[in-house]
Amino acid sequence: MSGSDRIKVHGEAVLSDGWGVLKSTRLEWRRADGRWQEMARETYDRGDAVAVLPYNPDRRTVLLVRQFRFPLLVRKEEPLMIEVAAGLLDGSDPETRVRSEAEEELGYRLRDVREVFTAWVSPGSVIERIHFFIARYGPEDRVSPGGGLAEEGEDIEVLEMDFDAAMSEIARGGIRDAKTIMLLQHAALTVFAPGVDDS
Repeated sequence: MSGSDRIKVHGEAVLSDGWGVLKSTRLEWRRADGRWQEMARETYDRGDAVAVLPYNPDRRTVLLVRQFRFPLLVRKEEPLMIEVAAGLLDGSDPETRVRSEAEEELGYRLRDVREVFTAWVSPGSVIERIHFFIARYGPEDRVSPGGGLAEEGEDIEVLEMDFDAAMSEIARGGIRDAKTIMLLQHAALTVFAPGVDDS
């Protein structure tokens, strides 16, 4: 029996429809012992997203961004977060969107982007699947200062970081964003690992 065969949805209500859609759903779940259990769940839907880690294997560098994140301020933490460039699909296919995000946020026109995996980052309540990409870059790929779109409230600082320094930032808590940690770890295993030929 699949998971979808073990659920009965009895109703849902839209709680908020702003930047994303927050819904409350009443349902029953058939437990492993066969009993049906009533429950309520809230889900937040803002659409699927893309994230990209540009890397330069010769210089052992990566491109990241630093930007303001309000939820961190709510938690009384430093609200400037180091992340990979990322954004919502907004109706585009993942590869098209990741290229435009890299150009808007980083100022780089990436040529060879590769999707390496997709993942759910917070599946307990958030309906968002992220498409993760990596891409080689060089100085010749820079076409603008980057910084994001001011009309969307973006004020992004572009960071070119030594790869080993970025990995150290994970250990010391300087990089705390899940999608960034995932892509840096992927790069450690596949791009910057000893003996890997990325040519």
